[in-house]
Amino acid sequence: MKRVEVILRPSALDDVREALAGVGAWIAGMTVSEVKGYGRQRGHALLHRGGEYTIDFLPKVRLEVVVPDPLVPRVVHEMERALRTGKVGDGKIFVEPVEGAVRVRTGERGEDAL
Repeated sequence: MKRVEVILRPSALDDVREALAGVGAWIAGMTVSEVKGYGRQRGHALLHRGGEYTIDFLPKVRLEVVVPDPLVPRVVHEMERALRTGKVGDGKIFVEPVEGAVRVRTGERGEDAL
């Protein structure tokens, strides 16, 4: 199993969710968190009422799914396809191994817990 985490623009969340819905029944759930951060763009400056303000941390969304190993390439591909605009801030995708999972309610373990 692998945990696929993607940091993306809030406006792109629905596109990624729809792309993952096409992957199949193995994407039974996901976790979405509102986060703030910056990448290479290092925030941006705003002009407001004649004054310039620097916004260091931009609003982002972190989406996490845990999927069986065979589905990881397809999940990553679908995320990339949904997110890529060619502009700065399209996002980042991280893939990490998951050693185990337990569904607390039933006691199921491993991929059965997904």
